[in-house]
Amino acid sequence: MTEADTQTLINELQSKIDQLPTKGTLKALEFRLDAILQANLDTFWLLICAILVFLMQSGFMCLESGLSRNKNSINVALKNVTDFGIAVVTFWAFGFALMYGTSVMGLFGNRFYFFTTHVAGYQTYFVFQAMFVATAATIISGAVAERLRFFSYVIITFVTSGFLYPIVGHWAWAFNFDDPSEKFGWLGKMGYIDFAGASVVHSVGGWVALSILLIIGNRTGRFREGARKTFQGSNTPMAALGALILWFGWFGFNGGANGAMDLKVPLILINTFLSASFGLIFSSIMGVLVLKKPEPLFMITGPLAGLVSITAGCAHVTPSEAILIGSIGGLVSGSTIVLLEKLKIDDVVSAIPVHLACGIWGTIAVALFGNFELMGIEKTRFEQLIIQLIGIVSIGSFCFFSSFIIFKLINLIFPLRVGKIEEELGLNISEHNASTDTHELLEVLTKQAKSEDYSMRAPQDPFTDSGIIGTQYNVLMQRLEQSEKQKNKWKNRVSSEIKLAMNVQKRLMPNRDLSNYPIYGLNIPAREISGDFYDFYLHDDQLYFTLSDVSGKGVNAGMVMAKAITLFKIFARQKFKPNEILLEMNNDLKETNPPGTFITSIVGSYNLKTDIVEISNAGHQPAILRKGDNFTEFPSSSTPLAVIRQKYSDVYKLASFKLDEGRIYCFTDGFSECLDENNKEIGIDGVKELIKKHKNFSLKKELENATEEIRKKSLKKDYNEKGIKENNDILDDDLTIIGIGK
Repeated sequence: MTEADTQTLINELQSKIDQLPTKGTLKALEFRLDAILQANLDTFWLLICAILVFLMQSGFMCLESGLSRNKNSINVALKNVTDFGIAVVTFWAFGFALMYGTSVMGLFGNRFYFFTTHVAGYQTYFVFQAMFVATAATIISGAVAERLRFFSYVIITFVTSGFLYPIVGHWAWAFNFDDPSEKFGWLGKMGYIDFAGASVVHSVGGWVALSILLIIGNRTGRFREGARKTFQGSNTPMAALGALILWFGWFGFNGGANGAMDLKVPLILINTFLSASFGLIFSSIMGVLVLKKPEPLFMITGPLAGLVSITAGCAHVTPSEAILIGSIGGLVSGSTIVLLEKLKIDDVVSAIPVHLACGIWGTIAVALFGNFELMGIEKTRFEQLIIQLIGIVSIGSFCFFSSFIIFKLINLIFPLRVGKIEEELGLNISEHNASTDTHELLEVLTKQAKSEDYSMRAPQDPFTDSGIIGTQYNVLMQRLEQSEKQKNKWKNRVSSEIKLAMNVQKRLMPNRDLSNYPIYGLNIPAREISGDFYDFYLHDDQLYFTLSDVSGKGVNAGMVMAKAITLFKIFARQKFKPNEILLEMNNDLKETNPPGTFITSIVGSYNLKTDIVEISNAGHQPAILRKGDNFTEFPSSSTPLAVIRQKYSDVYKLASFKLDEGRIYCFTDGFSECLDENNKEIGIDGVKELIKKHKNFSLKKELENATEEIRKKSLKKDYNEKGIKENNDILDDDLTIIGIGK
């Protein structure tokens, strides 16, 4: 290398050295790099928190779905998906402008419509606040669940996310993006503190939910005639999962409100989970004290109450103070749950106790426990408390009265609530025409119950509870169907036998023409076969008659009755005296009757020429002789037939008298034991009054009218039994009556 080349190299090195930065320049470059790194870290943290807040939407869905009934689960899921989309779009279009735009007298913003910007910081803040507005809207969904039209909820979400929340947010949170310490809203300028939205987010949702509940009312049957009816949620573990997801997402809710990743974040997160934990404990204790057991609702809402309570002051209190705030929040939530029950306000997920009541408490707690030095506040606690109360009252009044007026007017034009039939059917079907496996199973069971078609089968699915039940149900129905076929074979056989017995019994009753004789009789069986019977035997001018009642009913009584009629005809043909006929019937039946079966019986004869009636009563209702409006009774003188064997006919007292244009009536206890309007038996005197009431020149007409009145009173109107009788009417007892006389 020549000397000239060496000098050239030296000059180049010196030029390079001259271009190196000075010590001061290096420090400035280092500071700028730190600022860029911190800005990127803050952006990253805020976006992560926004994602965590978005995850809370699934927590709300699980919580509401678990505490609602299964027939509304699809509606719950669709509402929570839909309200997020509507809230974000509405907030993008004009909500963000009303909240963070150029302030108009500190009341609302007027800039950033259809929000678009290339500034990453603005974009990040919009994403985070969009998650907040969705949270405020979805709080309402749980409170008003199971009775609201789907499109009604769409309208509510639009109004809440587009107007109510942004305006309140402007009052408290609007600031200069170039200088965040400069507040635009009138509450912010006053010094109102709500770090992460205990009132701005949670109480807004709670106030709107309360106003809508007062408009649409309670779920049908929830509070009826002063009684409290608990509607069991479809899935308590699902509700508990929802609470845990919300707890997890709340770290982003409170942590992201800091706006930066700095040394405040660890304190915020510690205060958040401590307050939630103690809210759970104290709410659970209150549930045990009130309901004498670990009540799931108190345990599920407890941590949420603690989370809402700490939201306003999580960055400004110590962990010990966070514990106290969360504990009181748990008690506030539990007390409000009890209060709503007494006020008969039906909040399905206890959104008002958790979000409204605890939101108010958390906002007040800032003034009571906040570190004013850390917050840079130079006021006394009392002055700050007044400011916090002004914020609570103004936000509550604006949200409650505005929403009540708006939705009350909408309700007059477009009813917010579904009809009672749709509510009973469930919103899954009535609002979305969507069914569940449980509903499909119940639908099959309902149709089968109505049709009695045992060949129908339930849907089967080995992967769902309802499908497994359906599988086992089908096995049971298969066996039942086979059993039913076998039963029907015997049923048809028995029916055939009963029809034959009925036909035989009809033939045993008098069927000859008696129009020339002053006698008439009626028999109406209580069921297919009567245990009562009457019969007449004509012997020249001598007319024999009998009316009897066999103990028991059915085929057994019918067979005994057939034997008794045969015996009566045998001895009447031989012209035995009525008491002699009873003696012969008694001794024969005593030998052949089934054990415990007896017959009460009246046997008599009437001589048409001499007008003499002879009558004998064996344990039956008294026969009644009517002459004009006067009655004479002929009571029983012995035990019923077939009880004990008798030796002499005089055991059965024989009465003899002239009819003398009177009428004699014999009837069974179906008449005398009929109940009147006071639910008391009419007795023998009631039968006399009945006969007087229907007194008629025609004996036939008289008996038919009197019997029809008793039949209507004895008819079991609420008892329907498919039998073999032509009209299927079921009576309390057989009705049988005969009358003799012109």
